[in-house]
Amino acid sequence: MSVLNRPYFYDEAAAFDHVEAILWPQGPVCHHCGNMERIYSLKGVRSKPSKKHPEGVERHGLYKCGACRKQFTVRMGTIFEETHLPLHKWLQAIHLMCSSKKGISAHQLHRVLECTYKTAWFLAHRIREAMRSDDFSPMGGAGKFVEADETYIGRLTGVPKNAKGAAHKNMVLTLVERGGRARSFHIDTATVARVIPIVRENIHRESVLMTDEARHYKRVGKEFAAHGSVEHGAEEYVRYVAGTAVTTNTVEGYYSIFKRGMKGVYQHCAEHHLHRYLAEFDFRYSNRSALGVEDSARAVIALLGFKDRRLTYRRAD
Repeated sequence: MSVLNRPYFYDEAAAFDHVEAILWPQGPVCHHCGNMERIYSLKGVRSKPSKKHPEGVERHGLYKCGACRKQFTVRMGTIFEETHLPLHKWLQAIHLMCSSKKGISAHQLHRVLECTYKTAWFLAHRIREAMRSDDFSPMGGAGKFVEADETYIGRLTGVPKNAKGAAHKNMVLTLVERGGRARSFHIDTATVARVIPIVRENIHRESVLMTDEARHYKRVGKEFAAHGSVEHGAEEYVRYVAGTAVTTNTVEGYYSIFKRGMKGVYQHCAEHHLHRYLAEFDFRYSNRSALGVEDSARAVIALLGFKDRRLTYRRAD
């Protein structure tokens, strides 16, 4: 079956079944008291009549807890909560954001989903929040290589449009494990005091660190199993030491995708939103096809991140 023909993309009842199977693998769980026993389905219950819907609207996925006697749905306690957008359109948006290598703009989402631009913009930010990883375990390990580098993107808040130079741009530090995941940070400056703590906290000491010739990596590089560096200023991009490639081409490849997405798809990103866009690109890179994670599996992983997370419009703006 084609991905686009799957029922949960156009049928609301199927959409609830799909999300429940992922977020409640052992069956419905009461959002209010955590009870899993004596849970009653209220299938067929309709909302109160209104001018727009005189006969009411069927409330999909509604349950009642036999312990606390309260009603709940799978939306509660997730980023789905208090949204007026049908669940099947959420699933369409998640699939589009997970399967688009360079992302999909809010304008494109609003055209595809047939919703307002404001709704599409907020929807995309809530999905990015779900993509944000809570795994802060050190990257790499014995015999593994982790590359570190910085890049510049966008423009700092309050800087005139005609301002030029790196000092007026947002700075991003990214760590990429070869053949593994990526982890990016929005930093204010590439100084020893700012960069070194991030490197120490996020890379396993038994890893081999790969960087460019930046001075702030020289001292911390001695704390790892080995430290290899290339001199980009002398147009050196790769060299081999005992058969091992000393290069930062992997993290540069990450930046290639990131910049093409930010400039070609999103075009503009406010400074206070940059961390969410970084989470989006980190998520897709860390769950890419080369690691055996295809579009549908990537969307399921994103859905699992919807639990216990809320993002209000006031916080997102």
